[in-house]
Amino acid sequence: MNNIPTGKYRPYPQIDLPNRTWPNNVITKAPKWCSVDLRDGNQALINPMDMDKKLELFALLLKIGFKEIEVGFPSASKVEFDFLRKLVDDDLIPDDVTVQVLVQAREHLIAKTFEALKGVKKATVHLYNSTSIAQRKIVFRKTKDEIIELALNGVDLVKKYEASHDGKIFLEYSPESFTGTELDFAAEISNAVTKRWGISDNRKVIINLPATVEMATPNVYADQIEWMSNHLDNRENVIISTHTHNDRGTSVAATELALLAGADRVEGTLLSNGERTGNVDIITLALNMTTQGIDSKLDFSDINEVLDVVERCTEIETHCRHPYVGELVYTAFSGSHQDAINKGLAYQKAKEDPFWEVPYLPIDPSDVGRSYESIIRINSQSGKGGVAYILEKNYGYHLPKKMHPEFGKIVQAVTDAEGRVLEADEIEKLFKETYFNVKEHISLVDFTVTSVSGISKCTLTYKNRGKEIVAKAEGNGPVDACKKALMQDYENEFVINSYAEHSCGDKSSAKAIAYIEIASKDTLSCFGVGADNDISMASIKALFCALNRAFS
Repeated sequence: MNNIPTGKYRPYPQIDLPNRTWPNNVITKAPKWCSVDLRDGNQALINPMDMDKKLELFALLLKIGFKEIEVGFPSASKVEFDFLRKLVDDDLIPDDVTVQVLVQAREHLIAKTFEALKGVKKATVHLYNSTSIAQRKIVFRKTKDEIIELALNGVDLVKKYEASHDGKIFLEYSPESFTGTELDFAAEISNAVTKRWGISDNRKVIINLPATVEMATPNVYADQIEWMSNHLDNRENVIISTHTHNDRGTSVAATELALLAGADRVEGTLLSNGERTGNVDIITLALNMTTQGIDSKLDFSDINEVLDVVERCTEIETHCRHPYVGELVYTAFSGSHQDAINKGLAYQKAKEDPFWEVPYLPIDPSDVGRSYESIIRINSQSGKGGVAYILEKNYGYHLPKKMHPEFGKIVQAVTDAEGRVLEADEIEKLFKETYFNVKEHISLVDFTVTSVSGISKCTLTYKNRGKEIVAKAEGNGPVDACKKALMQDYENEFVINSYAEHSCGDKSSAKAIAYIEIASKDTLSCFGVGADNDISMASIKALFCALNRAFS
């Protein structure tokens, strides 16, 4: 970027706050949440929401647990006005929910706003005007005193129409473009607003300090919030609210640090929808708190429903890497990650302590309505543990640990060749092709066995390269007896290194699954798998599978 002239961009000035306290604070409780999806998020859409979508999203916000919802800008358009009237006329606003409306400091707009609010029991009127240096100098060309007078005129108008409103009205004031405003001026205009409103214990005021444009690192925003907290009159009756955007990609961090710095309230949207790079994502903020043991007071236990409604209403797809909710965020491709997750889940299931301790998963996917089946995805970078996990979780095969590398290499060869992820059903198909559809040079025809006092006597009938052979022998168990019967005529010498078995399926239809590892002087160890209703027959089938794979 050598073509950018020197001096075109300048570093944001630091805040003179030598005794800042926020770095030593911790978040211990949820803030007051206010969703601005229906206003800030809606105005950022290519196709703004119609009435049906607005109603659907409003119902979702109530279900999640929001007690403050900005429903729109009713003086700006008929759709916004009609939506608020629909909520009132159909009695859709619960008694414990406060709706919020945005309005500029102009009388005809404020009059229209109160017309829309008629019948609302509790409402926040959100008054704003831009206070930044750039806005004053370039857009409005007004002095500081003129900007203050504009805000105070708005307060007077709200008070005028409040007097005839049959319901509770709360005031919110935003010095818009706060992050581009001198702190002493932001405090001056905010204090003038609260004084004119008549702030008291019974008339608290929300002072919203928006990062309308994110202009600096999150610690600077935290300094600004703490500085304002120290310079606002009647601080005990001021509710400091944040409203961050994501221009620098750090809106979540800025909001969290602002909470450390004394903010009481957060405005944001679901999935970060909003102007330009978007508003802060309330889902991420809330679930960040959940992972720290804090009750966020919001219900995201069915995140798939939230995704479905928001994506349908906004017509915006969620990125697959979006924190907590993206399609791939609970997915591991790396073999070491897969192994650690697999072991972590087993450990979590076995222990009595509910404390979540699974590597690579900061939250239990089931807490947000996700399932474990999608955690392990298999590609060329995946390890043996992930493949075994898929087969166990989805299909009930408990591969012996020594078998993991063998089948893992078979899967990796396919993913390398095809250059893509293998789905679970493809892995199962490959497993069956490898161990149940083996090309045979030796095949089992029949096997009978009787056992007395630990000694097994068997009659084995098999075909070796088309020739049928019957052999009898005895040994320490069915597999040993079968091996001895085989070695009377079979040309390949081998030893049995390991054996494992388990049942698979429901009790009424369970099958026995057996795994046998064999080796010879010329062949590395090789596994065979057998399945049958009878465990002895499953074991013999596994042995024949191993022989066919080893000596093909």
